[in-house]
Amino acid sequence: MSKLIKCMYSWRGYHTENAVISSHNPNQFTLEASIERHPVGTLTLGLDSEEGLLADELYRREINVFRSKQRNVCELSKLAVDPQHSSKEILASLFHLAYIYGRNLHGATDLFIEVNPRHARFYKQMLGLRQIGEKRMCHRVNAPAILMHLDLDYADDQIALVVDSCEPRERSLYAYFLSKHEEERVTHTLRQRIHGRNATQPFSRQILHA
Repeated sequence: MSKLIKCMYSWRGYHTENAVISSHNPNQFTLEASIERHPVGTLTLGLDSEEGLLADELYRREINVFRSKQRNVCELSKLAVDPQHSSKEILASLFHLAYIYGRNLHGATDLFIEVNPRHARFYKQMLGLRQIGEKRMCHRVNAPAILMHLDLDYADDQIALVVDSCEPRERSLYAYFLSKHEEERVTHTLRQRIHGRNATQPFSRQILHA
């Protein structure tokens, strides 16, 4: 996964020194999308803790507004998809698994992501995120970034509205999410994994497959 992230970051002209999946942070979870056991995409979910989020480096004040309201915040980072296999289905599988893990298992209420300003339109149209932080230079990748936010209540509503509907599938990534029944099955499986036989395995070393 780190190799895929470095490859995609380098292709976009980003610094790759920090484009490595952490094996030591118990509040970061690596999600992997595979085709016939071949990794084609990855996304990292970060949960809030005393160490904070990666986005706090540039946007602590903006995120603290939500913390002050007793909101449970999380973030997404290190998104990379092999362009030969890029599709809305792959992206949706990664985002929905992140949603399930953050929302259903850890009670997250608000999600944040730092994105290059030129990608903001995609996140707004496909997932409903909105910009809440001005453009700043992200020194981790040496590229401009803005902070985008998603109220996960909105995600709940969109999943209920568009999953299994007959509306055109191109309108958002939510149309490619799992059905509610499938989501409940995955949630149950992950909950068993956390509290069952893998409970002693560090979460940061677990790869969650989409």
